Amino acid sequence: MEKSGQRWLPRLLLLAAMSVTPWLLIVYCHRSVFNAPPVGSPHPPSQLHFHSLQEAQLKKLPTTTSSRALSAAAGGRNAHRRSNVDANDSDPCRGRYLYIHDLPRRFNADILANCRHWYQWIDMCQYLANAGLGAPLDNADGAFADRGWYATDHFGLDVIFHSRVRQYGCLTNDSARAAAVFVPYYAGFDVVQHLWSNNATAKDGTPLALVDWLTRRPEWRAMGGRDHFFMSGRTAWDHQRQTDSDSEWGNKLLRLPAVQNMTVLFVEKAPWTDFDFAVPYPTYFHPAKDADILQWQHRMRGMKRDWLFSFAGGERPGDPTSIRHNLIRECNGSSSCNLVQCRKGEKRCLVPSTFMRVFQTARFCLQPPGDTYTRRSVFDAILAGCVPVFFHLDSAYRQYRWHLPDDHASYSVFISEEDIRSGNASSVEETLRRIPQKVAEQMTETVIGLIPRLVYADPRSKLETLKDAVDFTVEAVIKRVNKLRKEMGDHGASPARGDVLIQTAAKASRKVRSDN
Repeated sequence: MEKSGQRWLPRLLLLAAMSVTPWLLIVYCHRSVFNAPPVGSPHPPSQLHFHSLQEAQLKKLPTTTSSRALSAAAGGRNAHRRSNVDANDSDPCRGRYLYIHDLPRRFNADILANCRHWYQWIDMCQYLANAGLGAPLDNADGAFADRGWYATDHFGLDVIFHSRVRQYGCLTNDSARAAAVFVPYYAGFDVVQHLWSNNATAKDGTPLALVDWLTRRPEWRAMGGRDHFFMSGRTAWDHQRQTDSDSEWGNKLLRLPAVQNMTVLFVEKAPWTDFDFAVPYPTYFHPAKDADILQWQHRMRGMKRDWLFSFAGGERPGDPTSIRHNLIRECNGSSSCNLVQCRKGEKRCLVPSTFMRVFQTARFCLQPPGDTYTRRSVFDAILAGCVPVFFHLDSAYRQYRWHLPDDHASYSVFISEEDIRSGNASSVEETLRRIPQKVAEQMTETVIGLIPRLVYADPRSKLETLKDAVDFTVEAVIKRVNKLRKEMGDHGASPARGDVLIQTAAKASRKVRSDN
């Protein structure tokens, strides 16, 4: 009997377990259904412990940060992603991200393909080599350094700027994270291929198509284009045709309402508008690394400046308001002035080293207006450590506010062109001689210190610590966009407002197109 009982006991236990198990399953499922989070809950059971830890961490943060993070979590996946970017103070690109539009080829690459036909008298394709820098310059005259110097066209900034922006350290493919949006439209090269055309429709065709393309994009909706920016290597004068006459100069890019929502960069802005900004003309120097700049600055500090002042340029006989003939006459009659008078066909005025040698040996360089208020020569002179002398406020002070000091007297001299024209002022030489030697030397040092922010680094490399003209420009654009974003927020901007801006821009674009 004992052996028989031992044999039946395991079987009885197995039967008992099998009978109890279904009831345990029923109880467990009942409790799971009624105690589980609702469908769609952001906190499934497997994540309850994780979110408890997260909540504890949030309580340790400042109240404003916790509120922002919790509000973003309640706003959906995209808001939660943006809160992570904003709250992550360790992100070096926080608030600095840049999004670049992938434009159709007709707005950039196709324009470049036509470079042989931009001008009737020269093939401009040679200036597009080396990422837009042009061909390397021969340093046989010793006016340059052995590397980093190129035959750069003074209106060739479109490609250089785009190439530099593409190596910007904080690019993003997510426009929602971007502090600003860059539009790589080659506006300067586009307008130049039609400047001598007597066809207003051809001149305005690409700008109108660009506006039509941009205002249809979702990226435009966020701020109605106010976070967008683009650049033209030409002056603003080439983009503000006032009538629809076929013979009038330039296109009507700046008259398009959608363009006025954006930030537009030129080498010379229009004095009466507030949505366009001037950036430096490109010089011949495009450093590949910090050492190139530092060595050049050191060399300019050691230059012996035997001439008190210099002038390089030609007269403007067809312009009765020009003071160039006054300056040429005074410089030519002074033993303290080095003059390079550029007459028509003057070969030495086509050689970059001619100007650099003159600027490197003078303390002050005269910079009167030419065809327009500004001159590339200003930046060539500064690059050579020569203090610029201006005669019109729009030659620099009202132009390059992002790149030149607010204290104009620290790096330049101003003599009113009205005084020069009327003869009421002292001579230029007398004015410059009244500046104490120590003050003049300090101005030279200030000018040399400005060099990094006024040059465009080689886009095929990257500076280590120094910031070039593109870095300063992008920072200024982002600062401007942030200000506009805050103003829109203060006035209750909303997606609906963005839709209205898109519709308004599209209607205006269609109207301008119909006017043609």
